[in-house]
Amino acid sequence: MSESTGAHGWQRVARLDPDRMADALHEHTGTRLTVEGRCPGGQVGTAYVRWPDGRRSVLKWRPGSRLSDLRAGPLAAAAALRAAGWPVPATELSAQVGPDVVLVQELLPGTPPERLGHAALDRVLELNDAQAGRLAGHPGIPATALHLRGDGPGYCLHGPLRASGRRGAALDAWITEVGAHAPDRLEGDDAVHHDFHPGNLLAGLGGEITGVVDWDGAGRGDRRFDLVTLRFGLHPDHAEPGVAERLDAVLDALPDDVLRPMWASMSLRMTDWAIRHFSPADADLWLDFAERRARTLS
Repeated sequence: MSESTGAHGWQRVARLDPDRMADALHEHTGTRLTVEGRCPGGQVGTAYVRWPDGRRSVLKWRPGSRLSDLRAGPLAAAAALRAAGWPVPATELSAQVGPDVVLVQELLPGTPPERLGHAALDRVLELNDAQAGRLAGHPGIPATALHLRGDGPGYCLHGPLRASGRRGAALDAWITEVGAHAPDRLEGDDAVHHDFHPGNLLAGLGGEITGVVDWDGAGRGDRRFDLVTLRFGLHPDHAEPGVAERLDAVLDALPDDVLRPMWASMSLRMTDWAIRHFSPADADLWLDFAERRARTLS
């Protein structure tokens, strides 16, 4: 399945075709899963599937990926955290389907919270602390890339910012300047989720965190990057009153040389994505948010 082209000529990420992927998985593994429907949220998408014995799981699709790379990197990072008691789904089935990877993962209890609350933030900060040094015994897991000096694999593209107008070009120039004086991969042995936003958190009826999903981009580095990702994920209105301010205070305490490249990377990711997938008004909202802290970090 190829990427589609948006109104501005930029490529948009293709959506999962769950029935086609379930058929491909059956062809490659002999296991027939019944597709029950799409899971809510996400750009590429996931789907609920049922095993022959009645169990329910989640079907995922990673276009343009190699299963060997996922096993050596993101899946290994997730497994290390799962072994340490983290609420991470197990990978139950996987297959290389041409240039793509199809995964079936454990369905954890809970649903993404509509607005992150204070108790959930407390738990998130505890989990983030627990990511410290978790990959010290796994030297083969790659470090997390920031893409400050070059494009990422289908995201973190610099061209859309440069072509979007004066503000986008100025933000990209700042991002590139930050990249000229910072490593392009996170340093350290912490586990890094790399897409730690509220849509990838699961919560129970009482608001407690029951799971953290979508570890497909996980790697090693500095766990505090996930807190920067979470701050972008709370914008514009995905948190209860005072939660975003508490997280801002945590980020304010980080050294500038730590926060600057992390903020630059997330600014690139979110503004590029908005330009290619959403409306100009949405793109302006992300530019506003990215610029707000970028000005203080210049």
